[in-house]
Amino acid sequence: MSARDEVLGRIRAANSAAGHPLARPVPREYARTGTHAPGSAAVLELLRDRLVDYRATVVDADGDVPAAIAGALAGVDGTVLVPAGLPDGWVPGGIADTGFSPAELDGVAAVVTGAAAVCAVTGTIALDAGPDQGRRALTLVPDVHVCVVRADQVVETVPELLARLDPVRPTTFVSGPSATSDIELHRVEGVHGPRTLIVVLDAP
Repeated sequence: MSARDEVLGRIRAANSAAGHPLARPVPREYARTGTHAPGSAAVLELLRDRLVDYRATVVDADGDVPAAIAGALAGVDGTVLVPAGLPDGWVPGGIADTGFSPAELDGVAAVVTGAAAVCAVTGTIALDAGPDQGRRALTLVPDVHVCVVRADQVVETVPELLARLDPVRPTTFVSGPSATSDIELHRVEGVHGPRTLIVVLDAP
């Protein structure tokens, strides 16, 4: 028996003697659905409010996603990178990712991706490296991230969001531009990811 096993054995024995169960039941009575349907006007308005509060920019597609993306990228000067699975025609001048190195990604001005699912109450976008999102580095290194969100991808609550995600996929949660207030409580953006997040909302 190793020292680790001996220590853990003593802890188990002490807990058992004290009458403490080794495994406590996990409560599962929390709400699993919101009060509004996914993609409803109320849910989209809540998402918009949260995103703006996080200092993200929201652009309405109004039925024309390529035009909305072009508008979002109007002030971007430099290379725009896109995942290999992004729909054709969304970013005509975009460069498809071919495994750019971190140093090469650092020279990219912006990236345009889709999303896996979105939670309105927290303003959180989930990316799971799907074909229209690409690998995680694409959305962490470039300074500008333009993310296209479809209305039917937006749910109200966190349990609904997690239910839509595959737990074995590499999931990244994005809530606004990257920012920190670690140093003297002064907000600094672009520390751990994109300085600018622009969400193109594709709603009917």
